[in-house]
Amino acid sequence: MKAGLVSITFRALSPEEIVRQVSAAGLEGIEWGGDVHVPHGRLLRAKEVRRLTEDAGLAVSAYGSYYRFDDCISHCAEDEPSWNAVLDTACELGAPSVRVWAGRLGSAAISGEHRSRIVERCREIGEQAQGRGITVDLEFHDNTLTDTNDSTALFLDEVAHPNVFTLWQPYLSVEQGYRLRGLRQLLGKVSNIHCNHFAKEGWPHSLLLEEGEDAWSEFLEVLRSDGRERWISIEHVKGHELESFRRDAATLRRWVAGMGE
Repeated sequence: MKAGLVSITFRALSPEEIVRQVSAAGLEGIEWGGDVHVPHGRLLRAKEVRRLTEDAGLAVSAYGSYYRFDDCISHCAEDEPSWNAVLDTACELGAPSVRVWAGRLGSAAISGEHRSRIVERCREIGEQAQGRGITVDLEFHDNTLTDTNDSTALFLDEVAHPNVFTLWQPYLSVEQGYRLRGLRQLLGKVSNIHCNHFAKEGWPHSLLLEEGEDAWSEFLEVLRSDGRERWISIEHVKGHELESFRRDAATLRRWVAGMGE
């Protein structure tokens, strides 16, 4: 397991400052976001951010795009990035994986027709990305087709492509047992982990990771069981503060070191 940061945790900071903070915190890599730090289609920016990252001895862990499959639905959002722009940017960034969102509607709200279109398109982009050595990772999030454990498992089964995986993070405002059951259920298709801890009220009440140690010790035990190499990256910190990030980074490094014992 390798420890990193998701750059959108600090959208207001420049890529240069994020690289400095991640390096100083002793983490190993960065998932660069596609909205601010490495915008979709900005290939020169992607190349420059890759250089900044690698020159600091860090790795690009992933490209966090905001592609949502609008191109296969009749009413496209104006801000929807094209898949080609996303994939080209991920290549220039040197990202081994690209994050996509499984639509804009939850599994209970979407029509069967639209779900089928997204499934088919996801299979297509998985194939295209595989041809360029990049995996496709679904954002594990509400208001998408990965909003429940069972819907995520069904979607991955329907896509049935070896290059399509899911990210994982604890669902908010649900009990620990449900989270653990989902992680075990999906483990064979879980790529990387977004690491955070929230109060019972959920978003946006971020807490320090150390306050979630009991829960995360159970998650990490499951993740250790299959021996797969993954990135576990901090996403969202208490108060949006750098000091919270530094404390979380120290906590995460301790957890990762403990996994090897």
